[in-house]
Amino acid sequence: MPLTGIEIFKLLPKTNCGECGVPTCLAFAMNLASGKAELSACPYVTEEAKANLEEASAPPILPVTIGVGPEAPKVGGETVMFRHEKRFENPPALAILISDTMAEAEVKARLDKCLQLQYERVGLTLKPDLVALKADSGDTHKFETLVNQAKVSGCRLILMSENPDILAAGLKAGADQKPLLYAATEGNLDRVAGLARENSCPVAVKASGPEGLAQLTEKLTAAGIRNIVLDSGARTVRQALEDQVIIRSAALNKKFRPLGFPTITFPAEMTDDPMKEAVIASMFIAKYAGIIVLSDFRGESLFPLLVESMNIFTDPQRPLSTTEGIYEINNPSENSPVLITSNFSLTYFIISGEIENSKIPSWLLVKDTEGLSVLTSWAAGKFSADIIAPFVKKCGVMDKVKHQKLVIPGYLAAESGGLEEELPGWEILVGPREGAHIPAYLKTWQP
Repeated sequence: MPLTGIEIFKLLPKTNCGECGVPTCLAFAMNLASGKAELSACPYVTEEAKANLEEASAPPILPVTIGVGPEAPKVGGETVMFRHEKRFENPPALAILISDTMAEAEVKARLDKCLQLQYERVGLTLKPDLVALKADSGDTHKFETLVNQAKVSGCRLILMSENPDILAAGLKAGADQKPLLYAATEGNLDRVAGLARENSCPVAVKASGPEGLAQLTEKLTAAGIRNIVLDSGARTVRQALEDQVIIRSAALNKKFRPLGFPTITFPAEMTDDPMKEAVIASMFIAKYAGIIVLSDFRGESLFPLLVESMNIFTDPQRPLSTTEGIYEINNPSENSPVLITSNFSLTYFIISGEIENSKIPSWLLVKDTEGLSVLTSWAAGKFSADIIAPFVKKCGVMDKVKHQKLVIPGYLAAESGGLEEELPGWEILVGPREGAHIPAYLKTWQP
């Protein structure tokens, strides 16, 4: 059972130093008990206390990393049922299904998609994470060969078989990749658990419903295995969704540790219609899958799924933002126009993209507005004349241009007079309200 706030407090150093972000150790203990803080935030906790507090400091749903390396996807680690309560932590990993009965050309084509289907959006690289290798042939040699092929795909691996001998053959080729072993069941639990323990690999457990899963995870945790992923066995949309909600609620609301692990779902096994499969996958991104296995990766459906995941798993209290500073676009000179915008990532990438498309060399000033858009930051008093002017003076753009003209967004027209007072000698030009109109506006530029 998780420790209470008072029990945690007894193990803390009681310095009330405030370095953890809250004023007292008691407040920190209460946050730790409720999953709102991490033990690592306390710089003075002893090693003995760390050992005693391990259970309390762990999130209700334990995190699991699939594979090795800095880009290995981490799933789980969640602390809330709904994003607005705090934030969701780790986006679900998307996997493409590859069978060892597929033709070599098809296998290669699917592995190539893992490298090719990557997208740049608001400064982030969106891409799939996993390859699910399924041993449909029952041939250990064929499965081992498939694992060797998949190791070079750039994606981390899921080895799929309920036959421990076949999983062992796959591990012979890919143990260094620390793949997810799928799946431990009531019939093979001991042998699959042994493979997971010997190779330090995460393991997925499969049972008929949450109750059966809880029985299996209790046996695994008793054997010292904690990197666990759950499959409730449901292959209808309604039942799978119900199971996801039940598992999440039991772990978070009832603190039921046997179900406190991320889940894996299989839209690939719920329909033969590719677009319906994408719709089902989109549902599981929101509620509440840790891994989603697709029958194939198609750009027209994969990209929307990745964008949905990015949007849901950003912190709602911390918008995506761009670093404040001067950005050179199209190799500007001392006579090039100077524009300014906020550091909301989407705003920056739209504006910079339109400037780039215009082919007009320009300087773009990006002011830190705490990640808010132009109009929102202006309404919040974070993008007004008395804030913009000091930034223009200090950022260094005055040393880069001969003229004294500044183009402000159309939505800041009310600040033009104030800026002319704050920046004596500067001419404040009101640009268009919409980014799409920037290219036409810049073509009229005169230094």
